[in-house]
Amino acid sequence: MAVTALQKPKAEKARVFAWEGVDRRGNRVKGDLRAASVAIVRADLRRQGVNPTKVRKKAQPLLGGGKRKITSQDLTVFSRQLATMMSAGVPLVQAFDIVGRGHDNPSMQDLLLAIKQDIESGTAMADALRKYPIYFDDLVCNLVAAGEQAGVLDVLLDKIATYKEKTESIKGKVKKALFYPAAVILVAIGVTVVILLFVIPQFKAMFSSFGADLPAFTLLVITLSDLLRDYWWAAALTIGGTVWGIGKLFQRSRKFRELIDRLSLKIPVIGSILNKSAVARYARTLSTMFAAGVPLVEALDSVAGATGNIVYSNAVMKMREEVATGQSLQLSMRQRNLFPHMVIQMTAIGEESGALDEMLAKVADFYEEEVDNAVDALSSLLEPLIMVVIGGLVGGLVVAMYLPIFKLAAVV
Repeated sequence: MAVTALQKPKAEKARVFAWEGVDRRGNRVKGDLRAASVAIVRADLRRQGVNPTKVRKKAQPLLGGGKRKITSQDLTVFSRQLATMMSAGVPLVQAFDIVGRGHDNPSMQDLLLAIKQDIESGTAMADALRKYPIYFDDLVCNLVAAGEQAGVLDVLLDKIATYKEKTESIKGKVKKALFYPAAVILVAIGVTVVILLFVIPQFKAMFSSFGADLPAFTLLVITLSDLLRDYWWAAALTIGGTVWGIGKLFQRSRKFRELIDRLSLKIPVIGSILNKSAVARYARTLSTMFAAGVPLVEALDSVAGATGNIVYSNAVMKMREEVATGQSLQLSMRQRNLFPHMVIQMTAIGEESGALDEMLAKVADFYEEEVDNAVDALSSLLEPLIMVVIGGLVGGLVVAMYLPIFKLAAVV
């Protein structure tokens, strides 16, 4: 007789419940609560002093099911909220419960409440976070572990929150710097396509009755218009396929990413911003790790992935190998030919005085401000550049269409 193995029941999927009830003062209250079942909602409400009178599943939106991706901004806000609560003396499990249930992103709620359950079962917070490497990198996990071991978790959480806020700020500035050139290109392409598809054919019909040879520039524009109207699908497929192929290659090939990162550092104006942002993130990350008591070699391992550029990441990994053999950090930085002289000198002073974390924090502050100023300058530079580029394209197409008219007027 076959023996059927006992299967472990699957955990119920958490969802949002709308509830109504009466509190200890007799006031009618209502709200939403995320849980796995109605029974859990009722039990949770009773623990909070609420007598539930009605609990029902809340309807989910038709599109997306109420779920959305967890963003770096979500993690940054969570870091600051948790640090604030811990500093105020709120127990860790309760802090996770408050932040998790109060978050407006259901995916983030699920993540935080899952971590809370692990901590409740006796797992260290650092180990609980390591189960989700997509959201919590080695840097955060190492800092949390150091805080737990030293009994200063609230201090380390505050450092993590500050670090997250600073790095998100620098990322936002870099994205802003890259957005303007992309916007110029897209707007210019859009305007050109609209003119070629809808305006040029009207002029072509008018020129067909002239019975005279058209200027070469006009013929070129008309040919481009005909090609785009007849083969727009091929153009769309080519552009879409190229973008998709580059994206896949960027994801799968580290050498290709390194090539792109290396070339991006050499782009006029933009390259300077990317270099300064990489230096700022390097200095901010290493300062935070070193201030938390993480050994320099171990800290550099985490710093490599936080620079945001493979060129700098490879350089930091080589520095880690050299520092591990006893070489000073400033000498190793000097050999990379990537870091500005000021950064190397500040690092040397920090190593000699034993205040490396303070010196690197000052470097990070300086370069973060430099990135901010460079982005503002780029914005001011691109405003007239947008007008010149779009005006040049549109003006060139208009001139191409009016050249036959000018030629005809000269003949008459």
